Amino acid sequence: MNKRTIKVGILGCGIVGSEVARLIESDKSDLSARSGATLEVVAIGVRDSAKVRAGVSPKLLTDDLDSIVTHPEIEIVIEVMGGIDPARALIMKALAAKKSVVTANKALLALHGAEIFAAAKSNGVDLYYEAAVAGAIPIVRPLRESVVGDSVQRVMGIVNGTTNYILTKMDEDGASYEAVLKEAQRLGYAEADPTADVGGADAAAKIAILASLAFHTSVTIDDVFTEGITSLSSRDIEIARAINHVIKLLAIGEVTEKGEVSVRVHPTLIPRSHPLAAVRNAFNAVFVEAKSAGELMFYGRGAGGAPTASAVLGDLVAIARHLSFGGLGGRESDYADLPIAKMDSVMTRYLIRLDVADRPGVLASVAQTFAKHAVSIQTVRQSGRGEDAELVIMTHSALDGHLAATVADIASLDAVKSVESVLRVEGVESSSDS
Repeated sequence: MNKRTIKVGILGCGIVGSEVARLIESDKSDLSARSGATLEVVAIGVRDSAKVRAGVSPKLLTDDLDSIVTHPEIEIVIEVMGGIDPARALIMKALAAKKSVVTANKALLALHGAEIFAAAKSNGVDLYYEAAVAGAIPIVRPLRESVVGDSVQRVMGIVNGTTNYILTKMDEDGASYEAVLKEAQRLGYAEADPTADVGGADAAAKIAILASLAFHTSVTIDDVFTEGITSLSSRDIEIARAINHVIKLLAIGEVTEKGEVSVRVHPTLIPRSHPLAAVRNAFNAVFVEAKSAGELMFYGRGAGGAPTASAVLGDLVAIARHLSFGGLGGRESDYADLPIAKMDSVMTRYLIRLDVADRPGVLASVAQTFAKHAVSIQTVRQSGRGEDAELVIMTHSALDGHLAATVADIASLDAVKSVESVLRVEGVESSSDS
């Protein structure tokens, strides 16, 4: 029995796109056996078709991107060019032409996902995007299909390899943020302009996608409270280590007790006993808590040409199977339409580090300020430094708005010289904090 040939077009031929093109050619027989069809790349859209790309035939290259999404014989379009425009217009045109799409574009989906999902549904084609979140780690499809019969209560993860590498080195080597960032850039873990990574925007886009899937609610990147790691100091790392915690940039999505969806990205102290604390260097991990399944964790390489290409090819094979044997993949749903929680209404905990005058009554005035805002103190550590002292205060859980107001009031006290850092804390409140 002769297998049908499915023609594929690729938008973008950078690190990921070129790896995808090479693997489709080198693994053709295996991919054919798995998908039930012969996969053939017939065109690759690039900005500069004259540029040589190792392992990619120059005959496939074209700078006419529109010709790929309107090509009458192409059935699957793979978008790995990144950015919002022209990727958005090209994907929408491909879907309108009844072509299934594989994309790795987290920024686009986090901003315009609802529109793109609706277009795929109305045109009766597949849209797969496993590579958009956490590289090779299979997390999108499990949320969309494997636990769709369960009730996901929380998704929490390390979804940016650059920041995790930086924080790992700060924790294990005692290096400064600036020094590790330079090392990460030299090794290729961080871009020349690392703003999207260290500022939290990359992680925010990913948690918007995961929260939309997990909670059946449309969530965009604009809904995500975002705080990066640029203000972290070596002293923050030391304090975390002293209380048997580690600092990670966590992306967190959860359904609150009020039935709202909270989505946030920020540096977070977690106990070293937590599974995410052991995720080191540039690795990613996503921790899922579901009502029936309990706790699940997905771990692996979250970026890079080969891992991302692996996820793209997995999506490609899934779509090829549907074209060969019939059917469509799972659909996104926003039927729950839960409201998005404002950050000040979310229950959190703080670790606050203060530089204060070392004189009688200071601790009492600080404690009174906490009491004024109905925030309970769990532990206090004080260390003298001549005429000054450092206060490190761990709170119990409280509304983030109350905690932020407490910090603002503390900063105005005469005895408080500066609020050195404010970090949120996740994990069980226990004696390990004391």
